[in-house]
Amino acid sequence: MDHLVFAPGCALYLYKPEHAARFHAWLNRDAADGQERVPLHLTCCDDDPCRPEGTTIVDCCAGCDKRYREQFEGISAMTLWELLADDEDFPLPDYGGARMALHDPCPVRKRSSVHDAVRKLLTRMHIEVVEPAYNREKSICCGDSFHGKLPDDEWLARTRDRAEQMPCEDVAVYCVACVKSMARGGKTPRYLPDLIFGETTTAQDIDPDQWQTAMRIFRETHAVCGDA
Repeated sequence: MDHLVFAPGCALYLYKPEHAARFHAWLNRDAADGQERVPLHLTCCDDDPCRPEGTTIVDCCAGCDKRYREQFEGISAMTLWELLADDEDFPLPDYGGARMALHDPCPVRKRSSVHDAVRKLLTRMHIEVVEPAYNREKSICCGDSFHGKLPDDEWLARTRDRAEQMPCEDVAVYCVACVKSMARGGKTPRYLPDLIFGETTTAQDIDPDQWQTAMRIFRETHAVCGDA
């Protein structure tokens, strides 16, 4: 693929920027003489990426993946999970058969290749995936998209309802918004980048208004066309 760039997304960058740096280094592992083969792309996915036609954006956010695929002509996208799942040499920790539910974020409902890649990674980490009744193409929103659109009590009720559908206390997720929603709903989220690097997931500040403010500031700070 020509014109590859890596967009870690504002959510991962705000959550643990060191994860973004480690993934970026992996994408450039074969670069000669320290030359960056896959540049970093930090411009928000709501803004024109200003990349050449034919650019493929490697993302690790379900919302970014959907926007890059649908909003920008001449730009394609694929998730980091699909690339990692195909690399049998990437070192992964062993969770010894730990049982975890898995929640698929709603923006990638139609992305069966992403669903398969995430499950492949979890299986390689010796995690027993316990599927909820509604997942993959039938996945139900974690509740985050209803914030600000419904009264707080209704939004929180939807969040709790989705969390209660998870058949295990530990829930593997691959979206930071889903991390916070599962925590609000009383479950223990296990964020895929944390699982990959053997780290504990923390929901950090789950207040949605503060989180949205942090993301808005990040987007404004990096609102430069083709920012790298």
